[in-house]
Amino acid sequence: MIAPLLLFLGLFFVWPLVTVVSRAVSDPAVSRVLPRTAAEIANWDGEAVPSQKIQAALNADIVENTNEIAMGDVIRRLNSSKSGFRSLMGKTVSAVKANPNVLLVEVDKRWGDPAFWKAIQANASSYTDAFLLASLDLERDSSGSIAQMSENASANSTTILRTLWISALATLSCLLIGLPYAMAAASVSGWKRAFLLGAVLLPLWTSLLVRTAAWMIILQEHGIINQILIGIGIVSNPLTLIYNRFGVVLAMTHVLLPFMVLPIYSVLVTVPSNLMSAAASLGAHPIRAFLRVLLPLSMRGVISGALLVFMTSIGYYITPALIGGATDQMISSVIAFYAMGSANWSMAAALSGILLVLTLLLYTLYNGLSREYGRSR
Repeated sequence: MIAPLLLFLGLFFVWPLVTVVSRAVSDPAVSRVLPRTAAEIANWDGEAVPSQKIQAALNADIVENTNEIAMGDVIRRLNSSKSGFRSLMGKTVSAVKANPNVLLVEVDKRWGDPAFWKAIQANASSYTDAFLLASLDLERDSSGSIAQMSENASANSTTILRTLWISALATLSCLLIGLPYAMAAASVSGWKRAFLLGAVLLPLWTSLLVRTAAWMIILQEHGIINQILIGIGIVSNPLTLIYNRFGVVLAMTHVLLPFMVLPIYSVLVTVPSNLMSAAASLGAHPIRAFLRVLLPLSMRGVISGALLVFMTSIGYYITPALIGGATDQMISSVIAFYAMGSANWSMAAALSGILLVLTLLLYTLYNGLSREYGRSR
């Protein structure tokens, strides 16, 4: 009975996750093209120039390789570890193809520098933590210890923090709007409730791209908002509402608001409507009654909605890309660049793994809060 479900979960959930995780630590470029060299150089002490046996293995690998694209991947990978490898390997491949027994030092004196051989040794394994470290702006130094990258080398950690901050702002904005809206929807009945719920569900029936494009029209310099503000005399010049953080948070709030309203509404609709009246009859101020009675009872919906909005927003791509500026791009834009712009799938997988870990941590936190709240009730 459950076999189809298990098959579905395996194909569309477990397998993609395993693929992403394995790709994030996979680096087979060098070991696939230079298998003999990778095997021989694994036990090299890294002190002096490698033995002739290791150098002969490199010659043999270069001669047997017929895939120029794969060799190009090897050259790019090695050049990222040691500058100068691009010209060195280009010169060496031509010389070794012409004479398989040529001495590498005679081809280029740089082969006498152990630093170039260390770069090959560092990338010889099929598995590496380089991409995971780079996703956090870390790297291994010459001694193998984990160190911080230079400020101009990478900005992934800054982008991740920016993603969390924008997601937090969107979550807070949805909460400030969604909580009173859900309270209003739960306090009425009939066509009024249907109208309020239909209004908040309407964005879910429209394409995300269409909704984002609509906000681009509304927020632009000559858009509806600026025309109204200028028309009633509040401002004399158009406000900058697009290609900045404000526009991103506003558009994300519009898209994500249903995910905040619905969980809160589902909890509030089960709360007896006479509790606030009972609190008022006992002398409680409306604000005090809300803080001491209604808000604690709705907290499970608030936590669920906040978690759902935050987890959804950290993976947003279209809205920040179209409405945000250069300093408003989120981690999904960086993942898209590595996947489609530079074809660095391992780096894209490593950054995706960071998002996966964040999501799992949030889900674990939510489970803990739910259990704690359940015990307190």
